[in-house]
Amino acid sequence: MGHPNSPGAAPAARRPLIGLTLGDPAGIGPQIALAAAREPSVLALARLRLFGPGRLRPEWIAPEPLAPEAECSWIDTGELADYQLGRVQPQCGRAALAALRGGVDWARAGRIAALVTAPVSKEALHAAGEAVEGQTELLARWDGAEEYEMLALAGRMRVMLLTRHMPLRSALELVTTERVEGHLALLDRSLRSWGFARPHLALAGLNPHAGENGLLGREELDLLAPAVARARARGIDVSGPLSPDSVFIAAARGEFDAVLALYHDQAFIPIKLAGGASGLTVIAGLSFLRVSPAHGTAFDIAGTDKASPHNLIVALRQAAAWAAGRPVAVVD
Repeated sequence: MGHPNSPGAAPAARRPLIGLTLGDPAGIGPQIALAAAREPSVLALARLRLFGPGRLRPEWIAPEPLAPEAECSWIDTGELADYQLGRVQPQCGRAALAALRGGVDWARAGRIAALVTAPVSKEALHAAGEAVEGQTELLARWDGAEEYEMLALAGRMRVMLLTRHMPLRSALELVTTERVEGHLALLDRSLRSWGFARPHLALAGLNPHAGENGLLGREELDLLAPAVARARARGIDVSGPLSPDSVFIAAARGEFDAVLALYHDQAFIPIKLAGGASGLTVIAGLSFLRVSPAHGTAFDIAGTDKASPHNLIVALRQAAAWAAGRPVAVVD
């Protein structure tokens, strides 16, 4: 793809307006966001509005308000006290929260077609007084969403989580028939909204070999199989529970449109193996489209030349493609 002014770029009026939050200032978020904002392949697909503290705005990005057709501009989301790169600080948590809040407000008001969020630190959010599990819960609360969930994407693989950031012992207590059925329904609705006429879903088992008919655990028989039966009765096309050591391989081959995983690492180990530097997450159930790279703040390399904007560039291009009604497959 060429620069927006080249013959291959769409006119400004036809390129969706995408919001981009800078994330935690002490991490790699601002660095990769600014690099992505100069990427010709991004600007060929979208116009950008960056949300972050005014002191981080470079001279080459003009502040709002500008004409609606501006390629890129900056929305100042508040002051940022002195900070140090590479460590958790409450002032950075507050700045990340303010940027997110600004982006969500614009998205909910319909002023942007999608919101892309650079990484935040959950520790910094907590230090800033926002005791939240992560961005998923925070954005859902601000949006007033009652049914929502994180969905990870890598290549042809799409994986929804039943449980997110919590100790494994706590996650297992939340594996219930009712929750599994509800998440299968949410996954089915989400894929249909993205253009799948009849999504073919899979449910990952909990135990090795999906319990071996009760020999290696009864959760598949007592909890998961009833959830699948209820989902099928609602018209949802779902297979499982299937052995977790094979279901993700099948999904990567395109045999399933999406998989429901039961805990965080069951989902993200295959996603990160399959996606490399191109894995993304979205939040199903919000009133607006939100896309994020699958990596974190990378405090250890903040301020160095080691941070690559590639994953964020992929997120921006995918958000622009979805906002413009293009195919669901990840743009890499």
